[in-house]
Parts: sequence; C-alpha cells; structure tokens
Amino acid sequence: MTFFIVDDSRTARNLIKSYLGELNIGHDPAFLEAENGETAVVMLNSQSFDFAFLDWNMSTKMTGLDVLKEIRKIDKYKHVPVVMITSEIEKTNVIESLKAGASDYIVKPIDTKIFKEKITKLLKI
Repeated sequence: MTFFIVDDSRTARNLIKSYLGELNIGHDPAFLEAENGETAVVMLNSQSFDFAFLDWNMSTKMTGLDVLKEIRKIDKYKHVPVVMITSEIEKTNVIESLKAGASDYIVKPIDTKIFKEKITKLLKI
C-alpha cells in the first residue's frame, strides 16, 4: 500500500509515517511525499497511491483542499481515501472538505488514538 502525504512540514510528514508504521497494515507501507500543493498535483500524473493525507494550509498558493479537488477529478483516484489533516477547525471548512470528497478530517495537533481509529476504519483493518 502506498500513502501520499502532502504537508509543508517535514515533521508532520514524518509523524504521519510513524503513526502508520504502528498500524497493522500487513506489510511495510510505501510513501510518496510532497511539500506543497503544486508538487503534489504534478505527482498525480506520474505516481500512484492508495491513500492520501493532505494538510489544508501550506506555504504556497495551492491548499490541501485544492489538491483534494484535483485528486477527485482523476478517475483512478475517485474512491481512494483522502484524509485532511489540519489546524483548520471551523465547521464550514470541515463541511467544505467533505463535500469536495475528503474521506475524513483530523485536527492538528494529531491525537494518536484518534488517528489510529480513523485510519483503521478507512483501511478496514
């Protein structure tokens, strides 16, 4: 299984990888990483993944929400789980991301227990 992690913070990307490593996925997961939305969108055409994590706010013009919308335009990614991980806690933002096709939403700072529960449910493990 390949996980695509889009976050401008290397620390956040490493934390997500660490949490995923603690789950019983059945084999060693593979990771694709992008530090901004623009790079992530370019990678959509040249890479494949089975699950994505997107930070909402990044240090470039393209947000995680923008990346989510681009992901959902591509047929092979229509049903791939995409989780928004962000400090955006406004109810309207949560609703907007779910309407755009997010599978779930996790608020930073990431609570390990909540992360594992939500990802386990999405992965059906």
